[in-house]
Amino acid sequence: MKHIATGILGAAALGFMASAASAGTLDTVKQKGFIQCGVSTGLAGFSAPDDKGEWKGIDADFCRAVAAAVFGDGTKVKFTPLSAKERFTALQSGEIDILSRNTTWTSNRDSALGLNFVGITYYDGQGFMINAKKLPGVNSALQLSGAAVCVQSGTTTELNLADYFKKNKMEYNPVVFEKLEEVNAAYDAGRCDAYTTDQSGLYGIRLTLSSPADHVVLPEIISKEPLGPAVRQGDDQWAHIARWTYFALLNAEEAGITQANVDEMKTSTDPNIQRILGTEPDGKYGADLGLSNDWVVNIIKAVGNYGEMFERNVGSGSPLKIARGINALWTKGGLQYGPPIR
Repeated sequence: MKHIATGILGAAALGFMASAASAGTLDTVKQKGFIQCGVSTGLAGFSAPDDKGEWKGIDADFCRAVAAAVFGDGTKVKFTPLSAKERFTALQSGEIDILSRNTTWTSNRDSALGLNFVGITYYDGQGFMINAKKLPGVNSALQLSGAAVCVQSGTTTELNLADYFKKNKMEYNPVVFEKLEEVNAAYDAGRCDAYTTDQSGLYGIRLTLSSPADHVVLPEIISKEPLGPAVRQGDDQWAHIARWTYFALLNAEEAGITQANVDEMKTSTDPNIQRILGTEPDGKYGADLGLSNDWVVNIIKAVGNYGEMFERNVGSGSPLKIARGINALWTKGGLQYGPPIR
C-alpha cells in the first residue's frame, strides 16, 4: 500500500533529519542494541504477526537480515506497525531506522520525501480481485465499467485506479477508506464489486476473507510497483548496509548458499563464495561496511537466502503460493540481480 506525498517537508523535519544523519544511524542502533523496523499493520506474506505475535513475511525478514548483519543476531529487531499515512513521517522523524513495508519506489519518494530506497525486494503491480460468485461472467478488469471499487485512500493505488478507468473510457464508483482493515471489511461485506491494490497484497487479503474460495484475482496488471525498503537520506553508511544486505541475499542464492549449508560452504575454495562468506584471506568487505567479515554468514543463518525467504513467506512454502515469476534470479529469467561482493 503506497502513500502519495501531499506536500513538502517542513524546515523542522528537515532539520531533524540532518541531525539524525549526522549522528550516524549505525552508531545509534548499536547504542540501543536493536533495529527499529517500520512494517505494515498486517499484510500476509510481507509483514503480519502470527498467532504468537511474531512478525512474519518478506519485509519483516529483511529487517532481521539487517539486524543479523549488524549484530550477528537476527532477533535484535523491534517492529513498529504503521499505516500508509504514517509510514514516511515515522522514518523522517527517526521513530524507525528502516522502513520495510511493501512500499513502492517512486521519483517523488526518492527525492522530495528525503528517502533512499535500497533495492527492490519484490517486483509487483496493481491488480483487481472480485467475488466470482457475484460476478460470474467477469474474467477481465475491462469488464468492470460501472463497478464499485474498494480502494485505500492516499495511495498510488487510488491514482492508478483513476488513470486506468479514464484511459479505458470506463466509469466506476470508488469506495474509499483510510485504513486497510476498513477496506478489507467493506469488500468482504459486499459493499463493492471489486478490490484493487498490489496483486501480491490481493493474494494475502483473499486468505483473510470469510469465503476465500469465492474470490479470484483478475489477470490484468495496471501499473509498475517495485516494492522495497527505504532509509533516510544523509547517512550513506546506513544505506550501504541495508543495500548490501539485500544484494547479499541475492548473491547467496545465486551461489547456492543456504541456511542449511552455510557452515559447510565456509570451507569452499571457490573465490566467489569465499568473498561472499568472508573467508577469503585478507578479505575486508565486511569491514568496508563497518561490519564483521562474517556478516553474510550471519544473514544467511538468520533468514536464509533470497529464494528461501521468498518461498517461505509468499511462495510454494506459504499459503499464498505465488510463483517466482519476474522475482526469480536473472539466471532463471527473472529480474533479481545482485551486484558482486568484491
